[in-house]
Amino acid sequence: MPRTVVVTGAESGIGAACAAAFGAEGDTVAVLYFEDADAAAATVRAVEKAGGTGLAVQCDVADQNSVDTAFAQIEIRWGTASVLVNSAGLNMRGVPVRDMAADQWDKLVATDLTGAFLTSRRFLTGRGKAPGDASIVHISSIHAFAVREGGADYCAAKGGLANLVRTLAIEEAPRGIRVNAIAPGMILTPMNARAQDDAAYRARLEANIPLGRAGEASEVAGLAVFLASDKARYITGAQMVIDGGLSLIQATGA
Repeated sequence: MPRTVVVTGAESGIGAACAAAFGAEGDTVAVLYFEDADAAAATVRAVEKAGGTGLAVQCDVADQNSVDTAFAQIEIRWGTASVLVNSAGLNMRGVPVRDMAADQWDKLVATDLTGAFLTSRRFLTGRGKAPGDASIVHISSIHAFAVREGGADYCAAKGGLANLVRTLAIEEAPRGIRVNAIAPGMILTPMNARAQDDAAYRARLEANIPLGRAGEASEVAGLAVFLASDKARYITGAQMVIDGGLSLIQATGA
């Protein structure tokens, strides 16, 4: 039976790949997007080409009213959602704390952490208190635990997300709702546009990855589909690393 799946940040990158992957499962997929309606429409087409049913819904995950409106629209159309994939997020900008504007900090944390809280809360309240199989998958980052210079806002948000996932997991386990995170390393998406466009730059970065290559968004999407499936019904509160071994070599050479 098709599930109702909500994917945030689904207009590009990992979010778009996740939407298409759930479409291939025959699911109905709500493609939540921030601004780019054309990109969201392209994701809907990918969902439907894969075998699912898609719907583009505009949503600013950092705004409570926008989140409530988006979920209400989905529930009117398809009923209660059983899967949430939270992929909406902003990337670090390489600005050290001493030079970082408060507005930059606030904007990133609002999207990458508060947005995860707001969408999770609305997903859960939409389901009510009755038990039933459901899954939340947050797209995090290895920078939740492997910090990077110039990324204090991003690393702090993803670190906070890790504890949000753990807390939600124990709160919702009695209702049969599983909550997990995926922590990608270097993935070739528009967020890593330079690595996509500059072969020499990409090669320098890939030299640091034990498996010798960057990951694909489809590989992250495959893990999201698994975590939301019956095959993962005993997994909750986990942070699944998918980085080609990059985070294993943090102390190499020191």
